Amino acid sequence: MQRNESLAEWDRIIIGIDPGTNVMGYGILGVKGSKPAMIAMGVIKLNKFDSHYLRLGHIFNRVTGIIEQYLPDEMAIEAPFFGKNVQSMLKLGRAQGVAMAAAISRDISITEYEPRKIKMAITGNGAAAKEQVQDMLRRILNIPAENLLPELDATDALGAALCHFYESGKPEIARGPRSWKEFIAKNPDRVH
Repeated sequence: MQRNESLAEWDRIIIGIDPGTNVMGYGILGVKGSKPAMIAMGVIKLNKFDSHYLRLGHIFNRVTGIIEQYLPDEMAIEAPFFGKNVQSMLKLGRAQGVAMAAAISRDISITEYEPRKIKMAITGNGAAAKEQVQDMLRRILNIPAENLLPELDATDALGAALCHFYESGKPEIARGPRSWKEFIAKNPDRVH
């Protein structure tokens, strides 16, 4: 698919996703040269669906629609964090998987980031509050305060996209391997 004129100015477009089962955030980051800028952000509200399966279907359809609208080159998605409630963790993992499936169906590369890594990349503090992440994104990307949404899931998603922009700009050695499989493939002499 060809990008329309308003999107053609960007060298690359990154979609960020903050998975959720009640509210899922998304952020679209455009990159021109070495300068990132927010194109859009929003939330997908899911609490109107009684069935978890209907929510998953809605996530797939909405994320696919957002991908078709903005034609991102890459997806950055927040990894689920381990919580005490196993059922909630499973549901969150399914929501993340469905969003990833939407990207895979459009041949978009996906990178997962731990919440602490995203917060560290944006604020310099891996334990930063969501409000701190939102405030730093507003400053870094020059987002007018009136364009911010009350749901912090949208700025969390935009944070994932900006974290990916920062990480993908680092030399490969500084980024480190994306998985143990990649590490072993690149370092067979270090495996005993």
